[in-house]
Amino acid sequence: MKEIIVQKFGGTSVGSIERIKAVADRVIKSKESAKNIVVVVSAMGKSTDHLVGLAKEISAQPDPREYDALVSTGENVSASLLAMTLIEQGYPAVSLTGPQAGVRTETLHTKAKITDVVTDRLKDEMSSGKIIIVSGFQGLNANNDITTIGRGGSDTSAVVLAAAVGADECEIYTDVDGVYTTDPRKVENARKLETISYDEMLELASLGAGVLHPRAVECGKENNIVIHVRSSFEDGEGTRVKEVDTMESSRAVTGVAMSENEAIVSVIKVPDSPGNAGKLFTELGKAGVNVDMIIQSVEQGDENSISFSVQRDDLLQAKTISEEVAKALNAEGVETDDNVAKVSVVGVGMLSRPGVAAKMFAALGDAGINILRITTSEIKISCAIPRDQAREALNILHATFELDA
Repeated sequence: MKEIIVQKFGGTSVGSIERIKAVADRVIKSKESAKNIVVVVSAMGKSTDHLVGLAKEISAQPDPREYDALVSTGENVSASLLAMTLIEQGYPAVSLTGPQAGVRTETLHTKAKITDVVTDRLKDEMSSGKIIIVSGFQGLNANNDITTIGRGGSDTSAVVLAAAVGADECEIYTDVDGVYTTDPRKVENARKLETISYDEMLELASLGAGVLHPRAVECGKENNIVIHVRSSFEDGEGTRVKEVDTMESSRAVTGVAMSENEAIVSVIKVPDSPGNAGKLFTELGKAGVNVDMIIQSVEQGDENSISFSVQRDDLLQAKTISEEVAKALNAEGVETDDNVAKVSVVGVGMLSRPGVAAKMFAALGDAGINILRITTSEIKISCAIPRDQAREALNILHATFELDA
């Protein structure tokens, strides 16, 4: 019998009372094979979207502290209902908010990173034999304020808690039965993977594969926690994300991903002086805006333009910050474009196989898909393209690298 099992159930898994009862049944079944069970839950269905919508009706940029206080409530509802369901079926259970479970974060609101887990309460509840249900996505900062750790952050909560309580594996239950070569809802021939490396999963998660949150994968790698992605709706093995450095990849590309949540910000005619780019990206970093695909183009004379991509959700904030910096630097102004998407190919096999980029660019070019910008890493190549061609590009790349075989 295992000492501890940590499980996480996403919004679709707890989207109704019927689904919550089904989750309770699965948790009870898991109790047969583990001494202790810790369950992390997301908010029911689309309830977080509803709460975000309410906030946006008040302000385009709500106060960050009050925003976190509002949107964190959805997970508490799921946790309490699941605990009630288990108690009703005769199994001792307790629901804990992130702060009650000891989750501590940095002070930044809406995207706070978890800095520690104080496990005293968790250990006390486990010693009493209770199934512990924890609200994901939230924690407490040094000011004793509720913080949230970014959309999809319940995955991160679960893996962090697994590391904190000493579990070897964290089960992530979702609406798909594992990690696929690409999104099976967008590419008919997508194929499920039995295993995938942390590095490959991290790239795919960062590039739009919605199965796992990138920070959850980072935490899994740092703490050597195997992440088992499974279906909430059916039994069976899913995909294990783990260290697979000893395995030689038989493919150059393991998966392809697409993100339509992209936008481009361009600061026009920036004086060409040392440190100006640093000033811009320092201010964006302070605000927690993730930047990708940076291009600095040389203009006439002593001026250039700095262009970069951000997630479309961060566009308004990135534009506001860029305008402030542009004014301070005496740049001409700021332009934005939110009609873009990003398609990417990922695989550790790229390290030993040249020609992947050429094959990718040729396939997109033959289809008449214009590449707006490119970024690469050792195991990833990403292209920004027009949004209306994103799904076509995804299918083309999946076929080009024969991922359905």
